[in-house]
Amino acid sequence: MPILTLSTDQRRGLRARAHALKPVVSISQNGLSEAVLKEIGVALHSHQLIKIRVYNDDREERERFLAAICEEHSAAPVQHIGKLLVVWRPGADEDDAAAKRVRPGRRAPRRPKRSFQNEG
Repeated sequence: MPILTLSTDQRRGLRARAHALKPVVSISQNGLSEAVLKEIGVALHSHQLIKIRVYNDDREERERFLAAICEEHSAAPVQHIGKLLVVWRPGADEDDAAAKRVRPGRRAPRRPKRSFQNEG
């Protein structure tokens, strides 16, 4: 499955949204096992944007974990900072929701109080 790519603005917005999130999945000494990949898939399905904590000191291995996760789940890497990985995958209905989202129009400007006094 292909890895999604994000524009700079999309990545910045997702990093801002992910700032307050807590890690929902941890990768420990056993590495990226099938059980961990399955749990990441479940978390991506329900949240779309997740943080993953990696208990490993090797930066290159964390980079490999990030690439493997994104490839396995057709997700986009958002951020790798320290031992935290941030991954995003759009929901199945997210494209439809974005297309249906309509911005409300402007209301008519308010009339000043004096404009009502001479209508009488």
